[in-house]
Amino acid sequence: MRTCIGLAAFIAAVLLLPQPGATENAPDAFPTRPVKLVVPFPPGGPTDLMARLFGQKLSERWGQPVVVENRAGGNSAIGAQQVAKSAPDGYTLLIAMDVTLVMNPITTRNLPYDALKDFVPISLTAQNTSLLIVRADGPQSVPELIAKAKASPGKLNYGAGIITTRLAGYLFNRLAGIDTVFVPYKGSTEVVQGLLTGSIDFSIDGVSASIQLIKDGRLRALAKLNNQPLPALPDLQSLSVAANLAELGEISTWAGLVAPAGTPTAIVKKIQRDVAAVAGNPEVAAKLQGFGIVATSSTPSEFDRYYRSELDRWSNVFRDSGIILE
Repeated sequence: MRTCIGLAAFIAAVLLLPQPGATENAPDAFPTRPVKLVVPFPPGGPTDLMARLFGQKLSERWGQPVVVENRAGGNSAIGAQQVAKSAPDGYTLLIAMDVTLVMNPITTRNLPYDALKDFVPISLTAQNTSLLIVRADGPQSVPELIAKAKASPGKLNYGAGIITTRLAGYLFNRLAGIDTVFVPYKGSTEVVQGLLTGSIDFSIDGVSASIQLIKDGRLRALAKLNNQPLPALPDLQSLSVAANLAELGEISTWAGLVAPAGTPTAIVKKIQRDVAAVAGNPEVAAKLQGFGIVATSSTPSEFDRYYRSELDRWSNVFRDSGIILE
């Protein structure tokens, strides 16, 4: 009898001991070790800059290192695949772009991850402004550009790099009723050179590569593609307003934070609260604004609804465009 009582007491004591990993996975204690933030692009670009700034501030809040790991390739698919296969414990996170969660699923067959099943959304982190740009000697306004294009169908060229801005250009052409020739480029630097050399008549591209040339008077921004504040060009209208095309709506390239599917909800919520605090930091906002990036945040459910709606929207545009990607 004494043996049974002793054994029962021993078992009860063991059950009351902290289980391996219990403290580590508790949301109040998270994180208890370094967190890896995977950026699916090379170092030095706007996404990498944003990730490192967020990582620094999260590290300060958590008292743990946030290590940024650049895993470029496959149009962000390599980094996304790595995170999708990581342990769902909150210690490996992905800076997912619109290309990762929306454009790749639309345009790529045999994608090595499922954008809707392999990740749990945490928060939007940034929205990047794109501009409709011409040379300094080009049209003075969007209506003037549209009138010029209508007067010479098929004669004007426009350039863009990433698929988001390429589709934005297609949508603008379609809604404005103009016929222009698309010239593809690999990135913003080439787009800017195409404008400066006269290879293209207008472009749709991000702010960072062209803002200084706009300030110097060599290029002119006719409109921005979203309604986000742009302190560098405070009086610039959105394209939907400037072109009187309400159907164009808001167009942004954006980034958000996701974790592997199965990550505990409590940990996701804790990360989201801290990301929201970082996004609301005036120092962070000021640094990112210089690159045309608006720091932002959302709840996990808001982010989920947002990128699913973007997926539906751009799926229709891509299908209608007839664009074939090589």
